[in-house]
Amino acid sequence: MNADPNPRAVIADDERLMRDQLRARLAEVWPELQVVAEAKNGLEAVALVQEHRPDIVFLDIRMPGLTGVDAARRIAQLEPAEGDDDDALPPEIVFITAYDQYAVEAFEQGAVDYVLKPAERERLQLTAERIRKRLAARRAGDDSLAPAPLQQLLHQLSARLNPAALPTHLKWIQATVGGNIQMIAVDEVLFFISDEKYTRVQTAQVEALIRKPIKELVDELDPQRFWQIHRSALVNVNAIAGVSRDYRGRQIVSVKGHPEKLEVSRSYAGLFKGM
Repeated sequence: MNADPNPRAVIADDERLMRDQLRARLAEVWPELQVVAEAKNGLEAVALVQEHRPDIVFLDIRMPGLTGVDAARRIAQLEPAEGDDDDALPPEIVFITAYDQYAVEAFEQGAVDYVLKPAERERLQLTAERIRKRLAARRAGDDSLAPAPLQQLLHQLSARLNPAALPTHLKWIQATVGGNIQMIAVDEVLFFISDEKYTRVQTAQVEALIRKPIKELVDELDPQRFWQIHRSALVNVNAIAGVSRDYRGRQIVSVKGHPEKLEVSRSYAGLFKGM
């Protein structure tokens, strides 16, 4: 994340007038915010976020080619910039949307913020205040304001915005066990952990390897069953035995029937709020 106290933002909207209007309103309610780039679609947004590493991204929820929801998914899975901590937090996401009851209800859960078109000064002022508080908490290393993880909300939004395209979740994993290929039922998997080349698939009886990275598995697994707790780890909710804190204050997940402990990164601390 940007170390400069003046936060930076990227705006993505396929309508130039909407981008102009949002930029003008932001200058009124948050004059120290620097809009460093503007995108006309979701693909441009992802590329510009990777290039500029802003603190905040304003995403139109409905854009051609790659929707704001899909762009947010890719942004959440971007690798840290060179020199950044592997535990670096992704940018804050603010969706720009026409009024949509179901989407707004999901936004109210607090994982992301939203601005209704056209951006009204009062509502944008509220958004700015919320984001300021969260950015200040990040810089102080305070996870108490950490929202619920973004990926789960994005899955819900996708289903609500496009109910005809219900996702088909992965049921089986074809993995390498020793020198053999084995079919593993996803329900039996305790957790997935990735390194640079492989992802380890861990069940109570078997340790296997696949080449699919976590950022792809996130979109293929049921988000109600598998929670991402780290950039490189997914855990089966039913396999969580408990959550504790280590000497650094980091949350540590214990797994039923397995001795390994899994660290929860700051990005996902909101999963276990209050612990």
